[in-house]
Amino acid sequence: MGETTAISGPDFSEGVGLADIPLQGTLSGRVKDEAVLLSRIDGELFAIGGTCTHYGGQLASGLVAGETVRCPLHHACFNLRTGAVLRSPALEPLDRWRVEVEGPLVFVRERDQAPEPTEAVAAPSDVRSIVLVGGGGAAFSCAHSLRRLGYDGRMTVVSQDGDPPCDRPNLSKDYLAGTAPEAWIPLRDEAYYRDQSIDLRLGIEIRAIDAARRTAISGSGEAFPFDRLLLATGSEPVTLAAPGFDRPNVHTLRSLADARRIIAQAQSGARAVVIGSSFIGLEAAAALRARGVEVAVISNDVIPFARTFGPEVGGFLQKLHEENGVLFHLARTAFEFDGRTLTLDNGDTLEADLIVVGIGVRPRTSLAKSANISVEDGLLVNEYLETSVPGIYAAGDIARYPDARSGRPVRVEHWVTALEQGRIAAANMLGLGRRFTHLPFFWSEQYGVAIRYVGHALRWDEIRIDGDVQSGAFTARYFEAGELRASASIGRDRENLEDELLLESVSQCSEDKTCRGNE
Repeated sequence: MGETTAISGPDFSEGVGLADIPLQGTLSGRVKDEAVLLSRIDGELFAIGGTCTHYGGQLASGLVAGETVRCPLHHACFNLRTGAVLRSPALEPLDRWRVEVEGPLVFVRERDQAPEPTEAVAAPSDVRSIVLVGGGGAAFSCAHSLRRLGYDGRMTVVSQDGDPPCDRPNLSKDYLAGTAPEAWIPLRDEAYYRDQSIDLRLGIEIRAIDAARRTAISGSGEAFPFDRLLLATGSEPVTLAAPGFDRPNVHTLRSLADARRIIAQAQSGARAVVIGSSFIGLEAAAALRARGVEVAVISNDVIPFARTFGPEVGGFLQKLHEENGVLFHLARTAFEFDGRTLTLDNGDTLEADLIVVGIGVRPRTSLAKSANISVEDGLLVNEYLETSVPGIYAAGDIARYPDARSGRPVRVEHWVTALEQGRIAAANMLGLGRRFTHLPFFWSEQYGVAIRYVGHALRWDEIRIDGDVQSGAFTARYFEAGELRASASIGRDRENLEDELLLESVSQCSEDKTCRGNE
């Protein structure tokens, strides 16, 4: 689930020279076998844990910017003074460590046992009940953040899924590949919801919203009254209307239940066809190959990922799959499936024990329409993630928000964006008035090759590649009218962080230009 890096540097428990700590910077080291970052900021010394609380990335390999540090794996951001989370996908803060100065030496020996600094706020007097509709990252992040902000009122999470919120990116990666046990997949166990007094209602679909009466209504007629409401219903996979694609061995991959069904049929030696060269589709292809399944990919693309990364990077990823035994049938579409034989539009046939369809998703907007919320390729929200109906917020795949960089309304289907929107929506439900200015980031991993993408380039007119694509160590930068819009890296994690900082610095979203994670 992460990439391990050896913990190194001086052992702070044995002392380090005060002169060895940068006057305004950070020294990476350890306390015995635990990674620790020791910083001097405005003449004061601070020590925090050096291992990211998301997937365990070593922050020593990350990027320090001002009073923040960013993880090289998935770009979580933390405060160097307090260890507080400043940006998703991390949900928990870093440990704080006690710093002691003894003459010319500085020692870090034990964790700081003082109460964790919190940002507790008093909820507005009219906020006594909050309902979160959805079972993904946005709803979970919102619930988690509300409690961390000190909200102690009634909170209900209503999810159509039968399982608690889970680490969705892993469904098409390690979990599907069989290298991550199911115990790793839930974001939190059942005890968490009980201890946090979060009423988690699973297997319930909200069918309507009575905005006037401030009530969400389920399919069975159960009413969920609210003072603030989050809509985080996400997207639904696009399915094929062609004959035969409603069979039990045809799958989409969106939920833990979907992944379980695929795994049950993905026996070694089975024949799978993946329809679509989307991220879900090709991550699933790589995961199925790890299980010894024969995989063919059908796509109407001429080069996989060319629309996202351009033809050169797309060609590299296609070659990576081919080297791992995947067969591509490009510029082709599926015509029909009889349960065993898949027929393509040109008459070619493929034998298939199972099919995974990954041809995109559509935002779930029907519920919003029942409340007369403005909808246009998603739910239109303002910079505070509030919809056209006051007190109702949206986050995740369904939220179409004003992009602070381009000025265009955008809808981003990234896990980190969903988590961050949930966090910011929570703050705004409690009256904190925080603008959503997050720079999108996503990652994909296929056959152990991780690609990290920061920014949002809906279009570009120039790609500049630094490095050798075929060697698997490069950065591709995407420009529109001479302005950098996005950056994709393989084997250059720190460079991707530096591009993130650059992309942030050219915007007008924050005055300090350090960690533009709505801190």
